[in-house]
Amino acid sequence: MKNSVFFRLVVLSFVFVLGSWFLGKPSPAYGKVSVTIYNQDLGLIKDVRELEFQKGKSLIKFTDVAARIDPTSVHFKPVNASDRVSILEQNYQYDLVSSTKILQKYVDKEIELFAKSAGPKEEGKSYKGQLLSYSNENVTLQEPDGAIRIVRLDEVRDLYFPTLPEGLITKPTLVWLLDSQVSGKRKAEVSYLTGGINWHAEYVAVVDQRDENLELAGWVSIDNRSGATYEEAKVKLIAGEVHRVREERVPPRLAKGYIADMAAGAPQFEEKAFFEYHLYTLLRPATIKDNEIKQVSLFPSTEVTVKKIFTYDGARDEKKVRVELEFENAESAGLGMPLPQGKIRVYKEDVDKALEFVGEDKIDHTPKNEKVRVFLGNAFDIVGERQKTDFKTIREDITEESYQIKLRNHKEEAVEVVVVEHLYSYTEWEIRESTHSYEKKDASTIEFKIQLDKDQEVVLNYTVRYYR
Repeated sequence: MKNSVFFRLVVLSFVFVLGSWFLGKPSPAYGKVSVTIYNQDLGLIKDVRELEFQKGKSLIKFTDVAARIDPTSVHFKPVNASDRVSILEQNYQYDLVSSTKILQKYVDKEIELFAKSAGPKEEGKSYKGQLLSYSNENVTLQEPDGAIRIVRLDEVRDLYFPTLPEGLITKPTLVWLLDSQVSGKRKAEVSYLTGGINWHAEYVAVVDQRDENLELAGWVSIDNRSGATYEEAKVKLIAGEVHRVREERVPPRLAKGYIADMAAGAPQFEEKAFFEYHLYTLLRPATIKDNEIKQVSLFPSTEVTVKKIFTYDGARDEKKVRVELEFENAESAGLGMPLPQGKIRVYKEDVDKALEFVGEDKIDHTPKNEKVRVFLGNAFDIVGERQKTDFKTIREDITEESYQIKLRNHKEEAVEVVVVEHLYSYTEWEIRESTHSYEKKDASTIEFKIQLDKDQEVVLNYTVRYYR
C-alpha cells in the first residue's frame, strides 16, 4: 500500500486516544518492579526494595502498594536471607486519612472550630469543646462550661485537630512483624495480586479499494485503576482465560485519561507460549500510572491478504446478507503471531484517498495459522428471502420439509453468497432434492455457495428428510 495509507493507519490508531502521548526510550535494564497483567481485571505485582532490618523482633513497613490489593495473596521474601528471617505476622493497613475518618476518631475528644468572618475586617469566632457528634450539615460540641453548641458546617472556615488520630495512615501499607537474625539494609521481594488493572488488544485495519489486502496494526491498552503507580516496571501481559474463584467486585473508579506509548516500526513485545496461555513481554521498562490508560504498539503495521465473504442465514435474519472479511493469521500472510482478543476497527480508502470507517467487530484469542473473520455489517445491495414451501409426514418417525431461498444482487459486479441452513440437531437427516450443491459443515449445518451476476436473481430449492 501507499505510504499515505500507512500514515493514515497510524493516525487512526490514535482516534480513541484522549490525552497526550508519551515516547518511552529503550533501556538495557529493567527497574525493580515487575507487573504481570491478566485480561481479567487482575495483576501480579513483584516489587524489590531495600529495607532496614533489625536483629530480633521488629516491624517493617512497606508503603505505596495497590489500594485494590488482595492481602491474602501477599508473599514477602528477604533476598539471600530468607533462612535467617522469620515472619511472625503480616498486616495490611488501609484506614486512610480523610476528614470523615478524623472526625470519627475525634468523637469524645477536644477539637476547635474557626467560623467564617462576618466582614472583611472582622475575624471569625472560634469554638472549642468536646466533639459529641457530626453530620454533613453540623457539628455538636460540649464546651468547657458544659454548654452544648451546634455549629453549622457552612459557617465553619477551619477545623483544628491537635494530632493525627492513631491508626490512620496516608497510604495503604503492608506491615510485617519479623524475628530476624540479620540487621542493616537488605533487599526484600514483595509480590501480591491486585484488582483494578486490566489490558485488552485493539486493532486498526485499512482495506484496499479491491478488498483484497488489509493493512493491520495492533495495539495494547493497559488500564490501571489499582490505586498505585508502577515506575519503570517490567511489563508482561497474559492472554488466556485463567480460572479464578469469583468474589464480590468493588466498583472501579473512573480513569483520569489516556497515554499513548508509540514507538517506531520495531516490535515492542516478545511473545511466547506460557503454560496454556500466551505471554507478551514488553522489551523495555514502562511507567504505569494510577488512573491512566496506556497504549503500546503490539506489533508493527503489516499487510495481509483478505477475502470478502457474503453470508445469508435466513433462519436468523430473513432479509439481511452479512458482510465479513476473512484473513489467515499466518506468517505467509504477513502475521503469524498469536493474536489476543480485542476490538478491530476497519477503514477503507475512497477514490479521493480519504479513509472511511466501514465497521468493527471483536475477535477472540486466535492462535497462529488460524483464520480470523470480522463481521462489518449487512450488505445494502444484496437481498435474501426464505420461506418453507412444504411439510410432509411420511410416517410417524419420518418427516420432510422443503425450503425456497431467493437471492438478488443489485451490485455493479458479480458476487458469491454463502447460504447457511440449520438442520434439526440430534436427528438423522438426508437432503432428498436440491437445485444447488451443498457442503456439510457439521451434524446440523449445511452451506450452499451461490454465484450471482450483476442484477441477477437466483432461486435455491431443497428438501430435507428427517428420521426421528
